[in-house]
Amino acid sequence: MAQAAASWKAPYTHMKIVDEFKEFALKGNALDMAVGIILGTQFNKVVNSVVGDLLMPPLGLLIGGVNFSDLKVVLKAAVPASGDVAAAAAVSINYGAFVDNVIQFCIIAFSAFMVIKIMNRLIRKRDVAEDAVKPS
Repeated sequence: MAQAAASWKAPYTHMKIVDEFKEFALKGNALDMAVGIILGTQFNKVVNSVVGDLLMPPLGLLIGGVNFSDLKVVLKAAVPASGDVAAAAAVSINYGAFVDNVIQFCIIAFSAFMVIKIMNRLIRKRDVAEDAVKPS
């Protein structure tokens, strides 16, 4: 029984994990993933700017000069500090921020859809070209 437990643990040595990690980290897929994460993070900043700085101000102006980030329903007003009573922040439902996030999501989802659509088209063209080159 002890022999079975020892043989079970033997393949999982410290060096084995390090070697597996090196193999994973040096594969092209890991580098592609890292580049994708970095680009995705930066793309998120661009989308936030497009929505917050370009789309929402004119949209707010069209509906009466409203700043979307200020749209909310106050459930309980803020209480200022006085004497022994500590200050309490307002409790509110910030639906303007929600609208902002929904618009950002739609832009990102549409952009991802378009990138995938273009990539699929390019892959189909490549496959057709490869099939034409292959001898029958």
